[in-house]
Amino acid sequence: MNLIRVSLIFAVIIGILSTTSQSLRFELQSGHTKCIAEDIKSNSMTVGKYSIVNADETHPLPESHRVTVRVTSTSGNSYHYTENVESGQFAFTAAESGDYMVCFWAIDHNPKVTLTVDFDWRTGVHAKDWTNVAKKGSVDVMELELKKLYDTVSSIHQEMFLLREREEEMQELNRSTNSRMAWLSGLSFFICITVAGMQLWHLKTFFEKKKII
Repeated sequence: MNLIRVSLIFAVIIGILSTTSQSLRFELQSGHTKCIAEDIKSNSMTVGKYSIVNADETHPLPESHRVTVRVTSTSGNSYHYTENVESGQFAFTAAESGDYMVCFWAIDHNPKVTLTVDFDWRTGVHAKDWTNVAKKGSVDVMELELKKLYDTVSSIHQEMFLLREREEEMQELNRSTNSRMAWLSGLSFFICITVAGMQLWHLKTFFEKKKII
């Protein structure tokens, strides 16, 4: 059990330190929807930016190049909604843990057009713009690194509590399962003994009627 716990802790630390952000570029056809999900812990900050790529920067995007964007939580709560825009952004602190979903819908157009969308989604430690923090706070490199390290440690600390809760749930499930198995084994043994006794009684009665014994 201790080895499993250590492995889980290392996996959490590596995941937090190695994951930076979800930066995507995808194509979206008019009249269609594309959704992207991200697992976010409660009280974690998340920010997202999206924009339609303009292949010809000398001209503005045509009216057909617009998207509608909605951000919802795992329970269906809406955190961001905007219609027919070229670009936008959202930022919020997750009130609940679970999968949060960002859906892009391109307005229907005839003839069909294909949009290219840039989407940058960051959560937790990586949701903070450290460049702006350094500029606004006039902090040196060491202070900036310490701020990053502090937020990383805080994220790991939250993950530790989550892992501890899950471990307690698993232990409770194991105890409950073992108790039920013991009860089921006892019941099965009692039924077997009862059936065997009834068979012996039936055979004895049968033989006595036949005057064999």
